[in-house]
Amino acid sequence: MSFTGYQRELSYKHYDGSYSAFGNSDPSGNTWLTAFVMKSFASAKQFIFIDQLYVDQAKTWLGQQQQYSGSFASVGQLFHSDMKGGVNDEVTLTAYITAALLELGTPLTDPMVQNGLNFLRNAFTQLNSIYATALLSYTFTLAGDQYMRIRALTILNSQAIVEAGGRHWRRESHLNVLDSLEVEMTSYVLLALLSGPVLQTFDMSYSASIARWLAQQQNAFGGFASTQDTVVALQALAKYSAATYLLTGTVVVTVTGPSPPKIFTVSQSNRLLLQESSLQVVPGDYTVKAEGKGCVFAQVSLSLYNGKRPQTNMVIIEVKLLSGFQLDKESLKPSSDKINVTLLFDLS
Repeated sequence: MSFTGYQRELSYKHYDGSYSAFGNSDPSGNTWLTAFVMKSFASAKQFIFIDQLYVDQAKTWLGQQQQYSGSFASVGQLFHSDMKGGVNDEVTLTAYITAALLELGTPLTDPMVQNGLNFLRNAFTQLNSIYATALLSYTFTLAGDQYMRIRALTILNSQAIVEAGGRHWRRESHLNVLDSLEVEMTSYVLLALLSGPVLQTFDMSYSASIARWLAQQQNAFGGFASTQDTVVALQALAKYSAATYLLTGTVVVTVTGPSPPKIFTVSQSNRLLLQESSLQVVPGDYTVKAEGKGCVFAQVSLSLYNGKRPQTNMVIIEVKLLSGFQLDKESLKPSSDKINVTLLFDLS
């Protein structure tokens, strides 16, 4: 599956090494998407074969977009702007790209990294969003800049929302509802805490409260609200899992309530196995009790059946080209804002 995704991603590659939603059909690659692909390819190299040339080409193209100030210019269009999460200005874009370069193992002496970090240091006092502060805290941590890291984390600590044993951050003047940026910025704070030396004010219990809140936002399928917050949240939770990993230990989890008791045993031999069971009686009050040594994550998923949906009198059919036929790409340019060619039939 990973190799299939790698091959598919290459279809969006431009000749100059950048990436965009429609590849060479677009006039230019997109800055954020190119950085995202570069970061993803570098991370996947330890699991599948990735041609280093594609990573280097993406990095070279990004370097061409860096301005004299050290910031990166936002070039090209992104088909789904929600993909990039809270990256919406030159500060957050520069922080994202600089962090991606550092995750690649790019040395601090690299001009792209040096200039990017200098720009971020100069822009720090003008930050006007919690998201930007959270992202920069992670970037400075990767750069080993403890002074800027502590400054950012100290500000974030004063803005944290602590409730029910969890800790998270919320957008300014935002409704009291969860959104993907809330998950993303909270994940960046956790990454900042776990990617550098442990700070006295922010010990492991502090990180645990963040991980607790993040785990509670995860849906039954393992994801979160969007693609980008899922990527960052899973990266942060994986970092936390590695930091709290124990070589030994077994935990027995017992679920009691109106249904017959359910017992789950989590040990080193099955710690990566998803264990699940259906509750026969709902609604009802259930108790989850864990005994032993280790860390486990328990989640309850409730699905409601709302009855049959009314007929819509419409059906959408995706039509692929038959063997021997060739697509006239020129005829599709006026509608290049769509990924799929669809036929719509009205059955009324």
